[in-house]
Amino acid sequence: MKTSRAAGTAGLICALTLFSGCQHTEIKIDRTPMPTVAAPPYVCKYIPLKAVELMTGEHNPLVRGYMDLDRPDAGDGDCAIYQRGGDRLKVLQILLVPLSSEDRVKDQLQNGASPLPAIIPGAIGYYGENSSTDDNSAHAMLARGHAELLIKSEKGVEGRDNAADVVALMKLIAPKLIKPDSTPTLTPSTTRG
Repeated sequence: MKTSRAAGTAGLICALTLFSGCQHTEIKIDRTPMPTVAAPPYVCKYIPLKAVELMTGEHNPLVRGYMDLDRPDAGDGDCAIYQRGGDRLKVLQILLVPLSSEDRVKDQLQNGASPLPAIIPGAIGYYGENSSTDDNSAHAMLARGHAELLIKSEKGVEGRDNAADVVALMKLIAPKLIKPDSTPTLTPSTTRG
């Protein structure tokens, strides 16, 4: 009896292995280029959903947060995008902070960070991949006057250029989120002839 039970178990294991081998499907990476024009639908009022889906691999992701552009000197906001399934991990975060951080950006650039291309007149920024993680993460920061915009891709799509994706997203959203009046007004103490 033990022999037939063992043979049955071995047969079941063999059948399951064969079945799972037959069901092997290759995961296709979506290498569609990021959009170059911001278009609806949006998450957090200003961030194109199509760009978010491409760079996170999440279709119809969970979104929490806001972007408030009603402040007189600079906007304020925190928009977080989460995986819909599993542990609902945060995969992308966009922060708009009303503070001056141009010196911090200059420090990062002097320490070897890659400079962002010109996106907004008078703005300075950097971007890069996070080499300390295995999650294909990348980040970009742009600062001008009293406004700082930070994009943190916590978990990028394997096989995509995640650093290029954060730069592309910055190009899409920075012109809307960093207002022209976020540049500080020059005062006599800051101007010299």
